[in-house]
Amino acid sequence: MQNSTESKIALVTGAAGVLGIAVTKAFLDKGMHVVLMDIDQARLQLIQGDYPEGKTTAAACNIADPEDVSRAFTGIKEAVGHIDILVNNAGILSNNKVEATSVEEWVKVMSVNLNGIFYISKLVIPGMKKRGWGRIINTSSLAAKTGGITAGTAYSTSKGAVNSLTFSLAAELAEYGITVNSIAPAYVRTPMVTAQLSKSQRQELLKKIPVHRLCEPEEFAHVVCFLADDMAGFITGEVIDQNGGLHFD
Repeated sequence: MQNSTESKIALVTGAAGVLGIAVTKAFLDKGMHVVLMDIDQARLQLIQGDYPEGKTTAAACNIADPEDVSRAFTGIKEAVGHIDILVNNAGILSNNKVEATSVEEWVKVMSVNLNGIFYISKLVIPGMKKRGWGRIINTSSLAAKTGGITAGTAYSTSKGAVNSLTFSLAAELAEYGITVNSIAPAYVRTPMVTAQLSKSQRQELLKKIPVHRLCEPEEFAHVVCFLADDMAGFITGEVIDQNGGLHFD
C-alpha cells in the first residue's frame, strides 16, 4: 500500500477562506494538484497568485446553487479530468438562537453548509467509484455535538446534518474504496470565529478551553491530510474532534 497522496487531485471548497488556504498549502506541499472552489472569484484569483504556477485550478462557484455547481464541475472535469480527494470546507456561521433566526437565514445556512456538500459530493462520487479510490472530508463543528455554545440554531443543526450525511455516505461507499469522514473543530483562529466574539468573550472562552488557546488553521489542515492519506483507508464514518479538550465523547 502506498503511503502518499502525491499526484492526486484534490478539490477544496471554501478555498479562499483561512481554512481553505491552510488545506491548499498542505496539499501542495504533498505534491497534489488542487482545485480551488469558492464563491469569491476575485479573491480566488488573488490567492492563486501565491501558489506555484500550474499547481492549482480556480473554480468560482456558489455551492448553494445546484445549477452553478453542475456548471463549475463540468469545467473542472475539462481542466483536470477527475477528483481524488474532496474537502467540503465551505460554510457560513450564524449565532442566532431559534427565536432570532429568520426563515431566510435558516434556509441560507442549510443551503451552504449542508446542501452544498450534497451537490458537489454527488458529482464527484461516480468518478471515485470508477477508479476504486476516493476521500471525502467534511468540515463539521463542535456545535453539532453540543447544540452550540456560542453558535446558533441553524448553524448547529446544519453541522449535525453534515455528520449524518457523513455516516450515510461512508456506509454506502466503503465497498468502493472511498472513505468519508468529518472533522469537528472548535474555535479555529479564523475571522468567521474571532470576528463574532468580543474581546471579553474571547477571554472567557479561552478560560473554558482546557488547552487555553484557539485551534490553528494549520492544525486543521494536518488532520485533513491524515484522512486523505492512503494509510487512513481503514478509517471511515468518523467524526474527529479537534476542540482542545472542550468536549469528550
